[in-house]
Amino acid sequence: MAEPNIPKPNTLYIEVSGAGLPEVDGLFIPSTAPPAESESGTVSSLGYWNGKMAWDRADGKSARSPALSYSNSYKSWRICRLDGHLAYDMTCEEDLPPTDRQWHVYKKGVEPAPQVVIHHFDPRQPCPQPNVVFVLGGPGAGKGTMCELAESQLGWTHLSVGDLLRAEREAGGPAASTINEFIAAGKLVPNEIVVTLLKDAMETITRTTGKINFLLDGFPRSLDNLDGWYQIFGEQTELPKMLYFECPYDVLEKRILARSKYTGRVDDNVASVKQRFDTFKAETLPTVELFKSKDKCVEVDSGQSRQAVYTLVASQLAEFTDEELVSKPLSERAQMLLGLKPFPDDAG
Repeated sequence: MAEPNIPKPNTLYIEVSGAGLPEVDGLFIPSTAPPAESESGTVSSLGYWNGKMAWDRADGKSARSPALSYSNSYKSWRICRLDGHLAYDMTCEEDLPPTDRQWHVYKKGVEPAPQVVIHHFDPRQPCPQPNVVFVLGGPGAGKGTMCELAESQLGWTHLSVGDLLRAEREAGGPAASTINEFIAAGKLVPNEIVVTLLKDAMETITRTTGKINFLLDGFPRSLDNLDGWYQIFGEQTELPKMLYFECPYDVLEKRILARSKYTGRVDDNVASVKQRFDTFKAETLPTVELFKSKDKCVEVDSGQSRQAVYTLVASQLAEFTDEELVSKPLSERAQMLLGLKPFPDDAG
């Protein structure tokens, strides 16, 4: 006898803000309304209405339950006010309330339409701790390529300190002016800022996507960086694993000079490569040695073929990787990154 089609439990939380109506804004939690028949004749189940997930107000003050749900009759998601009257809707057939578009103001709503954010964990509770792997290696060692592969093929999230600093500056975030001052003076950005950006990025991604596996590319660059990590995450935090991409200097030099014709980076030249490599050895190798002494460092010989390197990286991440992702076929982009297929510009 076939198993009944039981929907997966609704474990998502929805935050509505900026609606202009205090009685609309707030947190919505998985609905606990008892089974009932909707206007389209569909019988609901726990956490669901009309076959899609549904939510009640966390404060329990709404006259309608569920207070945020989908209408089969109107093919739209709807948010009601405390008195049960509908205030906002979004016509579509998506499985979840859209978070990337402007909602429509319904009869009992007022401008502006609200912002809707989906949380994979209860925002009233501390965020689950991230599962972190540090990734270090000299310039041209291939760590960026392997991080991209792990992200696209294995579901890990690749975070680069440099990218986060640039994003904070461009967005004019709270630390933007301080970051600009230090970079303009040729100094390293304070550890507290760097680690806080990493922590905030990981928490945002975890809450909004449910992902907790992170590859931190280029961190910690120094023992001072590591001290900053403990200051933000606590002295008792377990030391993450490190993937250290080891590659002879002559191989690094050839790789960087070969890629310089495509990257346009001003520091992809012989003099800059030597300086970057010397800086890496002076500042970062002591950190690598510390991880080795604590049996937390996995050395990756990145001088071998990209396929061999990826196989080793995937095996080191397998413990925390979804089995379905491990076994899925390589995407076209992954094949290009592994050298199994030419990039479009190289074709022909």
